[in-house]
Amino acid sequence: MSAPRLVSGLAELAPDYDALICDIWGVVHDGRAHHPEAAAALKRFRASHGPVVLLTNAPRTAGSVADQFRSLGVPQDCYDAIITSGEAARADLAARAAKGPVALYYIGPERDSAVFDGLAVERVGIEEAEVALCTGLVDDLSEVPAQYSAILERMRARSLVMICANPDLKVHRGAQLCWCAGALARDYEALGAEVVYYGKPRLPVYDVARAATGHAKRILAIGDGLVTDIRGANAAGLDALFIADGIHGEEVEPYNAAHLERLFASENVSALAAARALRW
Repeated sequence: MSAPRLVSGLAELAPDYDALICDIWGVVHDGRAHHPEAAAALKRFRASHGPVVLLTNAPRTAGSVADQFRSLGVPQDCYDAIITSGEAARADLAARAAKGPVALYYIGPERDSAVFDGLAVERVGIEEAEVALCTGLVDDLSEVPAQYSAILERMRARSLVMICANPDLKVHRGAQLCWCAGALARDYEALGAEVVYYGKPRLPVYDVARAATGHAKRILAIGDGLVTDIRGANAAGLDALFIADGIHGEEVEPYNAAHLERLFASENVSALAAARALRW
């Protein structure tokens, strides 16, 4: 592995690419407000180089993410398409429901239950369920994964497969760090249970994102998560731009190429370049 190239902005890399696959949370917004410089950079890339596909591990539909964008002030002209892990999880449930009604045990906030709206799905308790769906903690502002240990044990006793609609372990909401569905899926796997993941870094979601770019040949992946965005880009054979001022916080300090190389090596990933934040 080699040290990443430290760049001041996307303009230094843009001429080598004709499409972007860009993370959302931690790059375009922080869950409380959007980052105007990031949106401006994506808009400029679209104008002069090619399409921008936003790829997120949000356990919601693309329409729901677009609604959130409007509430956060993210301009609609900075991207061409939104691909979500929630849509992929919904497709799984739809395939199951096509064979007959699905008895589903759901873990997550009510705002994310729209991921199975309109499907032949009945929400039931653990004892009646045939499969489980996790979109996150019920209250990710106050709860921690350890509070779900008894629930996971009961699920494991019934050998329920968990569909994880967001492989992220945690994200920032403003300045607060919140746990995600990936943390519960990790704990469930540790019990020897089966988890089906949808989203980064798994390859199927990159196939969908590639198609949304029009199957561009030169794609740059952008993200702030080493185990999701950067690992996924590596697996998909894409060059990656790591955004340092995101989920990894103080781990990126001191911010220099040698330290980042060691940080990447600790997760067995690599990135072509790194920037403090996404800007032009």
